[in-house]
Amino acid sequence: MTKYIPTIGIECHVQLCTKTKLFSEVDNDARLKEPNSCVSPVDYGLPGMLPRLNQEAVKYAVRAGLALNSAINLESRFDRKHYYYPDLPKGYQITQMFHPIIGEGYVELPNGNKVRIEHAHLEEDAGKLSHESGYSLVDLNRAGTPLVEIVSMPDIHSASEARDYTKELWRLMTYAGVTYGDLYNGNMRFDVNISIAEEGSNELGTRTEVKNLNSFRSVERAVEYEVKRQSKLLEKGEKVIQETRGWSDATGETTGQRSKEVAADYRYMPEPDLAPIRLSSEEVEAEKQKLPKMPSWYRSKFHDVLGADLVEVLLDYPQLMSKLAELTSNNAAVKKIANLFSSVLLAEENTSLLNDELPTKEQLLALVEMNEKNELSSTGMKEVFLKFFDPEMHYKDTRTIAKELGVVQENDTEALEAIVDTVLAKPETQKAQEDFKAGQEKVLGFLVGQVMKESKGKANPSSVQEILRSKLS
Repeated sequence: MTKYIPTIGIECHVQLCTKTKLFSEVDNDARLKEPNSCVSPVDYGLPGMLPRLNQEAVKYAVRAGLALNSAINLESRFDRKHYYYPDLPKGYQITQMFHPIIGEGYVELPNGNKVRIEHAHLEEDAGKLSHESGYSLVDLNRAGTPLVEIVSMPDIHSASEARDYTKELWRLMTYAGVTYGDLYNGNMRFDVNISIAEEGSNELGTRTEVKNLNSFRSVERAVEYEVKRQSKLLEKGEKVIQETRGWSDATGETTGQRSKEVAADYRYMPEPDLAPIRLSSEEVEAEKQKLPKMPSWYRSKFHDVLGADLVEVLLDYPQLMSKLAELTSNNAAVKKIANLFSSVLLAEENTSLLNDELPTKEQLLALVEMNEKNELSSTGMKEVFLKFFDPEMHYKDTRTIAKELGVVQENDTEALEAIVDTVLAKPETQKAQEDFKAGQEKVLGFLVGQVMKESKGKANPSSVQEILRSKLS
């Protein structure tokens, strides 16, 4: 079969987390609200209702552009994009077609590849349709939500790279603090344009657009499916139709929805009810100063401390990375704490705890110190660590929590020798002692276990083992 190379461009809609909507003064966070409860006459498109620009949304858009390594256009303008859909009451969307606020930039992927950003523009979101059997429901809570739409250049050539790009976009926007980043509730949505062409061809194939993907895995799977589907069509001598397609996570397939519109179909015109946005260099610089550390900074910061794979896992949690950065004067502590977060929270699917208040720097450093002094075993460390997230205990210092849990290890040699002597005097340990003296090393574990039981788990196993060897030698 002919080898086909995919070419992929992605449009990402990022809902900005301003308190109010882009052109009306109602609640912008409708994630847990009743349908149609966060709507104003402006959002309904009632006659005579005029938009009023949310200045905070402009600042967030500037910050988003800076996170994308993009040029910020000091003057930008709004346009009307005409189309009719039940969730767009006005019959047009206010967007930026000809003079967007964000210019060219790039996103650097974890593998070092760069995906160029053509531009990004500020616009209002439409509402949401829920399709039931025989009818549809309209919820306008989302109508008027401020969006930044990020348009990439067609620099992506594999499903895995498409996944990595969307994930890095999500990280950049959440680290920049411009969106809640709740993919389940549509705070970020991806439209993926896919075409294929024969290897070595200078011409791109006909593209299809898969709309409204809201997970990185869905992006990857949709690209894989479309590449296979288009390849099969071309192998059979058929043509790929330029169209918009929907994706089903349940079936793992895309389905045709409508023929793909072009710009002329939308009858763009300048928005007459809004003045141009004019920014000063000082305003852009002010937003630049508000920009937190980005993922690339953390990758560089932890490059020689943590494994690259572990860093990529932890990067999904901005608060966690910020907390680890506080500890970088002690690399040994960073390694232990990073592994605790990874093994205790992520591996055991306790990630909801990362939405709570994280432990303090002092708590974490004291935890590592107690472990290094053999006052806490690895198991004890995990128990204390989890209690940092307990609302009834998280305010207590590390040693207090460890004592209350009864996991502080006994390291006093005299006290441990007394416990060992007690265990060695018991009839049930006599055979194990004889076996050890006869060269059977494995029975030492049994004896250590008996001492741990006698000490109620407080004895330091390493010290116990040394004392046992000394007494039985």
